[in-house]
Amino acid sequence: MLRVENIDVKYGAIHALKGVSLEVKAGEIVTLIGANGAGKSTTLRTISGLLRPQNGNIFFMDKDITGMPAQHIVKQGISHVPEGRRVFANLTVMENLELGAYLEKDRKKIKESFERVFTRFPRLYERKNQLAGTLSGGEQQMLAIGRALMSKPKLLLLDEPSMGLAPILVQEIFEIINEINKAGTTILLVEQNAHMALSIAHKGYVLETGRIVLQGSAKELAESEDVKKAYLGG
Repeated sequence: MLRVENIDVKYGAIHALKGVSLEVKAGEIVTLIGANGAGKSTTLRTISGLLRPQNGNIFFMDKDITGMPAQHIVKQGISHVPEGRRVFANLTVMENLELGAYLEKDRKKIKESFERVFTRFPRLYERKNQLAGTLSGGEQQMLAIGRALMSKPKLLLLDEPSMGLAPILVQEIFEIINEINKAGTTILLVEQNAHMALSIAHKGYVLETGRIVLQGSAKELAESEDVKKAYLGG
């Protein structure tokens, strides 16, 4: 479904990604783990068109989307839930969700998307007229995911969904991610909590200073001594 081939990304003098290649097959949860500053968020931002690679190619559903503007990438079927949630604090829950469906002109389809999101996140329905800025951290994360689901993506890019959440909420968010995947959405997950990420993923990649240094099934990575020492506190 998604193929990233040898991408290089530079911010001025900083070489953030160095020949990164990865693959996500339809129906999978693939996780990207690594320390802060390893290039995980940069990888997602490049796939979703927010950054442009200097070299390399990105293919989605066999179509070359390298350097395509972000709004066109959403149209292809990729939605990005950014790090830090980035909800529109001064808009209501409903208004935030509506922005996620801005490409859809059919009101009936938008209504169906609302119903799907509210079935998945009943708490958002209870707070639909509340300003997003007044929600708890966990509710804002649900809203950010719900907003991305409004465009009915084939591939969901999730950047640090557990960041800043209490352990009980982390568990809940990961259960939701699992459910979204089981309902048919493919997921590329960037996550600091390597233990949780590997517990739900099919496959994983380890990024270190802009390079992929390890890859394999989630089970293999969870059992790898190097991964245990560096990311699992083993």
